[in-house]
Amino acid sequence: MRKILIATGNKDKLKEIKLAFDGLPLEILSLSDFENLPDAVEDGKTFEENARIKARFFSEKTGLACIADDSGLEVDALGGKPGVHSARFAGYHADDGTNNQKLLDELKKVGVKESAADYRCALCFVDVDGDEILTSGIIKGTIKNIPRGTGGFGYDPYFYVDDSKTMAELTPQEKDRISHRGEALRKMMAKLKERLT
Repeated sequence: MRKILIATGNKDKLKEIKLAFDGLPLEILSLSDFENLPDAVEDGKTFEENARIKARFFSEKTGLACIADDSGLEVDALGGKPGVHSARFAGYHADDGTNNQKLLDELKKVGVKESAADYRCALCFVDVDGDEILTSGIIKGTIKNIPRGTGGFGYDPYFYVDDSKTMAELTPQEKDRISHRGEALRKMMAKLKERLT
């Protein structure tokens, strides 16, 4: 069984990734399984660049094959913001609550209550020999200033996948089926299957 590091400390993200990789002959570790690992400097201009930076960095630091994800929200009315800064939209130590409040404040500034938006995900796998696999996924929806649902994380309560449901109202299985990360993970799983079997 291959050991693979998922370069995240986000428990919700880890849960989604483990669910997607169920059935592969992998022992999955996360950053919380290691002490005193420095942070990767995510200074890429795209989700793909940041995923690659993280995957390479943590593979080098741990000597393990590594998968890193970079994902976020692009809101049309905000010119594509928060984009690669989605996790830190309200500042470096921001959490979901402060990021969502900043999103609402920015929508108010431009005078809109809703906007077309995308959730995007880039995944990068770096093997111990330096080989890379890159996959991505996207879901289009609408950001509205009325939150609904208690599931999910991040901007999910404000991201409407249709007029009646937000990402936060979906079960983990429903979310995996349609989400940006689910799409990127299915593509990655297919490529890893070829590699591991």
